[in-house]
Formats: sequence, C-alpha cells, structure tokens
Amino acid sequence: MTATDNRAQPAPEARANDCDSFAEAYSTDNETSLLNAYYERPAMLSLAGDVAGRRILDAGCGSGPLSAALRDRGARVTGLDSSAGMLELARRRLGADADLHVADLGEPLPFADGAFDDVVASLVLHYLEDWGPTLAELRRVLRPGGRLIASIHHPFMDYATRDPRPDYHATTPYTQDWTHLSEQPVRMSFWRRPLHAMTDAFTAAGFRLTVISEPRPDPAARELYPDDFQDLSTKICFMLFVLEVPPAPGSPA
Repeated sequence: MTATDNRAQPAPEARANDCDSFAEAYSTDNETSLLNAYYERPAMLSLAGDVAGRRILDAGCGSGPLSAALRDRGARVTGLDSSAGMLELARRRLGADADLHVADLGEPLPFADGAFDDVVASLVLHYLEDWGPTLAELRRVLRPGGRLIASIHHPFMDYATRDPRPDYHATTPYTQDWTHLSEQPVRMSFWRRPLHAMTDAFTAAGFRLTVISEPRPDPAARELYPDDFQDLSTKICFMLFVLEVPPAPGSPA
C-alpha cells in the first residue's frame, strides 16, 4: 500500500487501515498517479537496477504494480500484503500461478532464512509504529549480501507542506483523509519519526546503509501533470533507502 499527499491531521492513536474497502479504487489510482507511477515506482526500480534472476520479496505489494515491473525485468517475485482484497487484484494482474501471501509485516514471515536476494518495501514502513520486529524479519529472509530497498514518507515532508508536528524527534501517529478514492473520505493512519530514528532502526537490525535517495519525478510526467510536476520537482515527498545485509564472515565484501 502506498500513500497520497493529502494534508495530515493529528491523531490520538493510530489504528488499522481497511484497505480491502477501497482496493479497486486505489489500484486504479495507483496505475497512473503522479506520486506512484511517475515518482516513487520509477525511483524504486532505478535503485533496484538489474534484477534479472534475482529472488525478490515485494513486502506490502498491494495490487502488484511494482511486482509486475520487477518480473518484467526478469526477477522471480514473491508478494505479500495484509489485504486480501489487494492480493486478489495482484493475482489478476500477475496470473493464477503468482507466489502471493496474505501476511502482516508486524508478524513472523512465512519464509526460510536467506530465501531472497532483495526485499522491496514500497511506502509501507510508515504504517508501523515499531520497526524493530519487521526489520529483523526482513533481514532474516535476506541472504548475506542481500538488499532491502525501502521508500517512506520523507521525515521533513510535514515542514514542506506547512503541517509541522509538535516534536520532530518523537515518533507520533497521524491520519490522512483520502478523498479521491470513494464518496466518503477514507481515513488512513500512519506513524512519523525523525530521520535518525529510521537510520538507528536499520543499523540495529543489522543492515548497512548504502544509499539515501530523494528522487525527482520522471520527466515523462511533465506533460501529463504540468502544474503538479513543477511543484513536486522542487519539493520533498518521499525518501528511499538501500540497505545491505553484511556478507557472511570470511566471504568477499
């Protein structure tokens, strides 16, 4: 599941998000939206690079657009999502034989140690209050030398959109009302945290941080979204990381 750029609202506590209720509308929006199709997804694919033959877990795959793009580039993709409705759409897209699992990223994952060369986590970590158990599981299912490629809401985004949180250094919940997916606003809950809390969580889980990326939108979007393209090109919205599992002792670095 990914996110839109609606204005954030403070919330006393975060709650579960009912993605099944708007899966079709969200999937349709995700196909062509500026933020997803011409900004975040191209950035993820660029960081992934040559994936031919690589075993990739798409953690939080939603309806499968990133999985499909990675598979088209030759990867062997496994998808998981907590939303059965989203996975039904992913199976329609990817085929009946697609390797898809209903699973919660806050729980142990149904995969063996070292099962994957890469994990992609596209705009999902900000749904979680505690990254520790999730990052430990993602590291477990990666082979030594494997990569976690993750995108999140930029930790400075609130300040760029004039909606600052009271304490930047605190990990706090917030909500957004997505008004473009249904007749009634869809209330979504997230967690925001400072950049140092993110990098501390990555290193505590045993990852080595190799790339921090602040992408710009695909130039192909300039003619499709002329006003929003210019705005997004000069502001911040998402941040991406590439994290590596250190090689096993005695193996080449």
